[in-house]
Formats: sequence, C-alpha cells, structure tokens
Amino acid sequence: MVVKIRRAADQDRAAWNVLFQAHCAFGGEEQTSEMRDRVWGWIHDQDAQTLCFVAENDQGEVIGFVHFRPYERPMPATKGAFIDDMFVAPSARGQGVVDAMIEAVGVYASDHGWDVVRWMTSETNYRARSVYDRHATKSNWVTYQLNT
Repeated sequence: MVVKIRRAADQDRAAWNVLFQAHCAFGGEEQTSEMRDRVWGWIHDQDAQTLCFVAENDQGEVIGFVHFRPYERPMPATKGAFIDDMFVAPSARGQGVVDAMIEAVGVYASDHGWDVVRWMTSETNYRARSVYDRHATKSNWVTYQLNT
C-alpha cells in the first residue's frame, strides 16, 4: 500500500471524526461532538498550536491521523515537537502507516528548526511500542499528571 501523509483539509472532517472517536475510546477518554468540534477548530486555526497530518491510502481514504504541536524547551533554548495523538484504522495497521506519520512529523520538525520530537504511549501498548522503537529512543523520564 502506498501511504500519503498530508495536512488535514476540510474534506477530511468526517473520516477524522470517526478515527478520533475510535482513538479516544481506545484511550478510555470520553469524547463529545463539541469536544471534537473544538479540536477540529484548533487544527484549522492559524493561531492555535495543534497541527494535524492525515494518512491517506492509494484509494484516497483517510486511514490515520497524527496531532502534534511545537513546544519551547528552556534548558537547550530550542523548540521541539510533541505528538499528542496518533491513530491508524484497525484495517490499515501493520502496513507502515505509523512509520510514515512519524517520519512526516520528523521532517516537518526538522524543516521548522525543532530539534526533537517526543510522544508518550501506554507502557502496555506493545504493538505500537515495537514500531516506535524503530524510530526513536525510549527516554528514562517518568510522566506525572496533576489534574486541576
């Protein structure tokens, strides 16, 4: 399968919506249509941070997406990219879609002078981690979360 990675466009809304709902359900996050409307708005707002690439198969179907954003890194005085969400339709898994999305974010980051791309996943997400291990180094950092 040939995979094309590109910026999300208006015509991708319905496919992205289905995939994002599935991603949220997989992650145990309750998601409403209003929440998806807000995220879709961020993706298309020039003043928002959230960027979105979609993965398209050779039939033109959107089969995956990745949300990412820049962040400032005070210690090295640089910018990096953080991948917030990455999801591939179950029917398209194991065909290099995640590889293509990670590579596309890496190229975008490099083109914009960002020196690192980071993301998190569940420790038990072994299938995804086997792909991630081909592209990046697992860090030693432990993530904490303070809910407010």
